[in-house]
Amino acid sequence: MSSPSIHGIIGYTISPFSADGERIDLDALGHSIDRLIDSGVHAIAPLGSTGEGAYLSDTEWDEISAYSIQKVAKRVPTIVSVSDLTTAKAVRRARFAEAHGADVVMVLPASYWKLSEAEILAHYATIGDSVGVPIMLYNNPATSGTDMSVDLILRIFKHVDNVTMVKESTGDIQRMHQLQRLSDGQVPFYNGCNPLALEAFAAGAKGWCTAAPNLIPQLNLDLYQAVLDNDLTKARALFYRQLPLLEFILKGGLPATIKAGLRLVGLEAGNPRLPVFPLGEAQRSQLQQLLTVLR
Repeated sequence: MSSPSIHGIIGYTISPFSADGERIDLDALGHSIDRLIDSGVHAIAPLGSTGEGAYLSDTEWDEISAYSIQKVAKRVPTIVSVSDLTTAKAVRRARFAEAHGADVVMVLPASYWKLSEAEILAHYATIGDSVGVPIMLYNNPATSGTDMSVDLILRIFKHVDNVTMVKESTGDIQRMHQLQRLSDGQVPFYNGCNPLALEAFAAGAKGWCTAAPNLIPQLNLDLYQAVLDNDLTKARALFYRQLPLLEFILKGGLPATIKAGLRLVGLEAGNPRLPVFPLGEAQRSQLQQLLTVLR
C-alpha cells in the first residue's frame, strides 16, 4: 500500500473544553490547528494522548475528529488516533476517520486485560481489513499497558498490508535501532518520546510525533532541519536548548502542560478532563520560566 509522505515534525493537538468542561470549544481547536500549520509542522495528529482521546464520549470524539480533518483541509497530512478498548470500537472510529478524509489512522492496542501476541495481531488485522487508509502502529506501554516487541511489530507489518509505519514511544532507543536493522530500513518509524528526539533521528526516525510545537514550533522545526542538513553540532545545540521543556512536558503530563502553556501564550483551551488535574501554581511558574528562556 502506498502511504502519504509522513515525515518531520508531527504536531499533536489538544482537545479544548469550555470553562465548565461540558462542551468542546471548536473555535479554540480551530485556532490551535491553524497555529500549528502556520508554524510549519509537517502533519497534524488529533485525538492522541495530548488530545485526551481516551476521556471523550463517542459524540465528542466524532465531533473533534470530523472538525479537525475539515479544518486541516489537506494542507498537511492528518493522522487520527482511533484507539479504543475493544476492536469493534476501534474499527468504528477508524471507519469514521477514513470517511471524513483522514490520511492515516493510528492504533494503540489498549486493553483492560493483558493481550497475547495473537490477540494483538488479530486486533490490527481486523482494523486493517475494515479500512483502506494506512495505519500507524503505536507502541506505548506506559499508556496502553501493552508492550509490543520488535519481532511482533514486524510480524504485524508482514501480515497486515496497511500497517505501514510505527510510532515508537517506549523510551528505548534500541527498539528503533532494531527496527531499522531487522527490517533493512523498510519500516518507517517515528519517535514518540520527546527526550529521545536527537537520538531517534540519528537512529533513522522519519519524524517526531510531539505536542511540543504547540509551544515551541520553531525550535522543533530547526532541529529537524539541522538533522536533514547533517549538521550535528547545530542539531545537538538546538536539542539541548529545548530539552528542559521537553522533559517538563513529559513529566507533567501532556494535556495539563500543553493546555497550561497555551494559556500562557494567549490561547485558552480549558482544563484537562478529570481525573487529570491542571498544573498547580508552582508548575505553572516553572513552565513560564522555561518558555521565557526559549523566546
